[in-house]
Amino acid sequence: MNPLLSVVIICRNESHIIGRTIAAAQKVSDDIVVVDSGSTDGTQQVVTGTGARLLETGWTGYGPNKNKGVAMARHDWILSIDADEVLDQKLCDVLTVLALREDDIVYNIRFRAFLGEKMIRFGEWAGDEHIRLYNRNRVQWNEAEVHEALQMPDIKQVVTLKGYIHHYTSRNLEEFADKTVRYAMLNAMKYHQRGKKSWWLQRRLAGPVSFVTNYLLRLGFLDGEAGYTIAKMNAWYTWMKYAQLQQLNLGVKQK
Repeated sequence: MNPLLSVVIICRNESHIIGRTIAAAQKVSDDIVVVDSGSTDGTQQVVTGTGARLLETGWTGYGPNKNKGVAMARHDWILSIDADEVLDQKLCDVLTVLALREDDIVYNIRFRAFLGEKMIRFGEWAGDEHIRLYNRNRVQWNEAEVHEALQMPDIKQVVTLKGYIHHYTSRNLEEFADKTVRYAMLNAMKYHQRGKKSWWLQRRLAGPVSFVTNYLLRLGFLDGEAGYTIAKMNAWYTWMKYAQLQQLNLGVKQK
């Protein structure tokens, strides 16, 4: 374990995988904080059974909920992950011996995405990477409800670590569809609050352009049926986001 590191996990209704996520995190840290925003599937019992610390709270957005967990952490160095993100053994090995001496360095981690148990090698999900390890005295999450970002004005260096986080995005098509709708609605609301418009041509073309880009140009077809499903769902998400934004904007005009 790394004695300087805490792991903060946000979740809701992830009883099927949260135990696996925590087990991997416990290889690198003695302080696992799980922020649960109202699970109804027994996630809380799984969390407490692992020995991780549980914070039960309402949903105020991805950024705010992550910051709540960070505030509970015992250590200043924070590894921030979601409940469906599992550290692989190589990454665990690296994190265990990482010195973490300079708080103006942040650490970037590469991802491998899975649909069910199939690893996705092409399309939009391929080549994903994010800064997930940082010192909370220098860095914090913004307050965005969705597509949250780290605020790090004084950071001098970004280091990419060896190893991967395995992201188990959805177990099946039904779960994938539910997440797609939820993210589309959240992003439409975010755009609406920022005063963004939804144009006719955008609503007609954004979805097809997304499909062609991910399925053909980014070689999503090489992932077989899973690649087609992901490209199709991402196109649906893109259309739905702008269609919902139009409805929200029209509702304001009618009042």
